[in-house]
Amino acid sequence: MTGATPIPVRITRRFAAGPERVFDAFLDPHLAGQFMFATPGGEMTKVEIDPCVGGAFIFVDRRNGREIGHRGTYLEIDRPRRLVFSFTVEGVEAEPDRVTIDIAAVATGCELTLTHEMKPEWAEYIDRTEAGWSMILQGLETAISRIGHPAGLSFPENRNV
Repeated sequence: MTGATPIPVRITRRFAAGPERVFDAFLDPHLAGQFMFATPGGEMTKVEIDPCVGGAFIFVDRRNGREIGHRGTYLEIDRPRRLVFSFTVEGVEAEPDRVTIDIAAVATGCELTLTHEMKPEWAEYIDRTEAGWSMILQGLETAISRIGHPAGLSFPENRNV
C-alpha cells in the first residue's frame, strides 16, 4: 500500500459451524469456487488456489459474457483463526488491497470478521464493497451447510509472512 491511510470495510457474521470448517472453506477450491467472487447470474470458469503463505489464488467469474478475474496472494495463514491476503480485480490498475479474515469460536459455532482495507481513492465504492462481501459470506454459509466439512484437507498452520 502507498502512504495513504486505507479505509476499512468491516463485516461480521456468525456461522453455525466451527472455526476449522469455515476457515477451510476459503482454501478448498471446490467450496471456495461456490462463494468467493461468485455472482448469482455468473458462471465460475476458473478457480486456482495455492493454500500457503506466498501462494496465489485466482477466481474467474463469467458475467454477461465477460470474464472478471479476482487475484491475490496469501500473506498470513493461521488456521483456524486468521487468513490475510492481497486482493485485486484484473483490469483495474491499482495496488492490491488487503483483506483480513478473523475467526473466533463462539458457543454456537464461530464469528467471522472480514476487514477489507481499501485505498482512499476507491471510497465511493464502500457500499458496493460491503454488499459484495456480504453476498460472499452468505454464499459461504450456503456452501458449508450444503456440503459439510471437506474431508482430507490439510493446510499449513501458524505461518506468517
